Amino acid sequence: MKKVAIFIALFTAVSLSAQRKSANTITLSGKIVDKKTNQPLEYATVVLKEISSQKITGGITDDKGNFSVNTNPGSYEISFEYISFQTVKLPTKNFTQNTNLGVISLQEDAVALDEINIIAEKSTVEIRLDKRIYNVGKDMTVKGGNASDVLDNVPSVNVDVEGNISLRGNENVRILIDGKPSALVGLSGTDALRQLPAEAIERVEVITSPSARYDAEGTAGILNIILRKGKATGFNGSINTTIGDPTQLQIAPNLNFRTEKINLFTNFGYQYRKGPGNSLTELDYLTDGTIDSTRIEKREFKRIRNGFNINLGLEYYLTKNSSITGTVFYRNSDNENNSTNDIRIIDRSDQSETFNDFRIQDEKEDDTTTQFSLNYTNNINESGHKLTIDLQYSDSKETEAAFITDNAATENNLTTEHSKNTLIQSDYVLPIGKNSQFEAGYRGDFEDLTSSFLVTRNPPLDPDSDPSNDLIFKQSVNAFYTQYGSKINKFSFLLGLRAEITDVDVNLVNSDGDLGFSYTEFFPTVNLGLETSEKSSFTLGYSRRLRRPRFWFLNPFESRNSQNVIFQGNPGLIPTFTNSYDLAYLTKFGKLTLNSSVYFQHSTNVIERVSRDEIRVIDGRNEVVTIREPINLASEDRYGFELTAAYNPSKTVKLDGSFNVFQSRVDGTYEYERFELDEDNNIIVTPEIQDLANSNGSWFARFNARILLPWKVQSQTRLFYRGPRQTAQEDTKGIFSANLAFSKDILKDKGTLVLNISDVFNSRKRRSTSFRPNMDEPSSVSYQEFQWRVRQISINFTYRFNQKKNQRSRNRGNQDFEGGDGEF
Repeated sequence: MKKVAIFIALFTAVSLSAQRKSANTITLSGKIVDKKTNQPLEYATVVLKEISSQKITGGITDDKGNFSVNTNPGSYEISFEYISFQTVKLPTKNFTQNTNLGVISLQEDAVALDEINIIAEKSTVEIRLDKRIYNVGKDMTVKGGNASDVLDNVPSVNVDVEGNISLRGNENVRILIDGKPSALVGLSGTDALRQLPAEAIERVEVITSPSARYDAEGTAGILNIILRKGKATGFNGSINTTIGDPTQLQIAPNLNFRTEKINLFTNFGYQYRKGPGNSLTELDYLTDGTIDSTRIEKREFKRIRNGFNINLGLEYYLTKNSSITGTVFYRNSDNENNSTNDIRIIDRSDQSETFNDFRIQDEKEDDTTTQFSLNYTNNINESGHKLTIDLQYSDSKETEAAFITDNAATENNLTTEHSKNTLIQSDYVLPIGKNSQFEAGYRGDFEDLTSSFLVTRNPPLDPDSDPSNDLIFKQSVNAFYTQYGSKINKFSFLLGLRAEITDVDVNLVNSDGDLGFSYTEFFPTVNLGLETSEKSSFTLGYSRRLRRPRFWFLNPFESRNSQNVIFQGNPGLIPTFTNSYDLAYLTKFGKLTLNSSVYFQHSTNVIERVSRDEIRVIDGRNEVVTIREPINLASEDRYGFELTAAYNPSKTVKLDGSFNVFQSRVDGTYEYERFELDEDNNIIVTPEIQDLANSNGSWFARFNARILLPWKVQSQTRLFYRGPRQTAQEDTKGIFSANLAFSKDILKDKGTLVLNISDVFNSRKRRSTSFRPNMDEPSSVSYQEFQWRVRQISINFTYRFNQKKNQRSRNRGNQDFEGGDGEF
């Protein structure tokens, strides 16, 4: 903690010294709405042109259409712009004091519809008091990709080779779709996001210090994925197709039809993909520090992803201030996972092969998900007085059937999971005066899940080791929140309190066990902001968060990756609680924009995966079996520094990058039973207490370069590196990857061709060494190399109809503005 305090003090001192002192400023504020529907226009552009110096400043509207721009007194020409809407300009006027410009109504431009790209060319960062917004924009390296590819391009976020998503190095991140938990994330999360087309995503909100409005779940923070929904009048859209090698076929239409009373929108995606991968495991068994034998496993994967999803929505405008929106989401996937595993055991005393096996696993997976959502929005007045009500119901079913053969046995595994989720939510916003706002709301989240795992084997398994099980999991979370925010000159604050009442019931059918627990917790949030000049601002956030153990972490029955690698849950797990602090600084120097932050998190009852070895009799042999399970450790302190930068030296070159370094200290012990063989080859079991206290750190960096080449060919290069990291039981090497893309507009700019090479050097592999029970005195050491998918080369084609690629700088938020509260 002392190091963190010193770090923050130094950072603040340096940042303050870099600022320029600003003169007395005035504030120009107002609201921008759609003239037809009276709906607020988010991301509308406010452009201020100072008459004497011709200096351009401005800002962007928030989600309520409000803007507030700080500038120096003087004469200004002011214009208001929004994509596919007619620009409104105000006569030149001299401003000497704070002025409210009132409500500005923009009308859709029928002519401009032929000049607007449905996917705006932007990749800008917007800073709000409680979140940062990353607009996906024209990111060529994700063309033909999926939601995981999009997230992997977002600063602060990392997606590892297995698809696990982390925020600032912490995997306990909450993923929302359009601000709510969603069936689009699925039961597994990782696989479901890989089936959501990148073209369906408009932007990603990174919320490292969530306000009370958001779920308290997710100790790292929240990633909120916002899907596209057309705003232009008439029928318009785009069709996106991709082919690639290894085999990849994808089509993703985005269609929209809007009139004065209705807005009908849909996102559809179909994909067929083959994903070859491989892994190597070398497991050394030691006695008194000497290697006795080595088990070598070489696995080859062949995955087939075949599925589609559709999101269909209808928004009906009841009045000019209120609307009701219904959406239906459906996903159906039929996947196959085929793998071979060549297994050998080598006696290191004479290098002889004492055992060999060839294991084949054929797995088929069926996944169907249906979700119904209903939203009512009433913008009670133009000042931001608002009421919203959301209802959502989802039904998800997953079935996995695996047939396994090796030299000694055959085995069938059948896993079925059925989840039903109901969400009820209401939010109320009441403006108080000009710059203050009160909010209150309720959210009820109810989950009902059944899981069954059946294993049949010939010859049969030992009854004591049979992992077959059935589980019923029910969880209800009732949450209430209130928050109050205000802006006083250049200072903004948002204070909130959230209460969550959680009831959990876990029924272990096979063992007649019934585990239930309830708890009520309060989660305060504080978000502060200070604009120190037209180009600089600070934000400071505090939030209390938690991590609830999911059902697969509570299920004590075993699930098997193989005979010798087993995962089992822990019904004794309790939630993790985290106090999170975040200090951020944003500044601009000409064409260079810098956004930096330092953060600190203190967590108790940290959930950590640990490994231990058991000796079991398998097919008449004593075999070492690795057991992986989650446990609660005492505490974790995590702190780090993050820097993102954007530099546009010319109209043809755009550069951006991010850097994140973090350090953590974990304290806690692990109690388990240690298995050993005596001289007569009998299994000896002794209790063991292992100290897992350790300090570890790592870092990752990302760099993007977009360059306009001759013949109007756009190029994009993306480089990523994650540094090595170490825990009490594992040492992981660094990972480097590079993506390269080229695009060319054709068919009078109605079409775009993109060539994308993902993982150019085929280097995206996880290499790690595990030590059990610990690094100091290991009884086994395992080296593993894993590659989820090999280098991918694809060609993507997008065709736009009734919409054309924008040739002018009218994209929302694309100008290089010099401050303004719209960015705050």
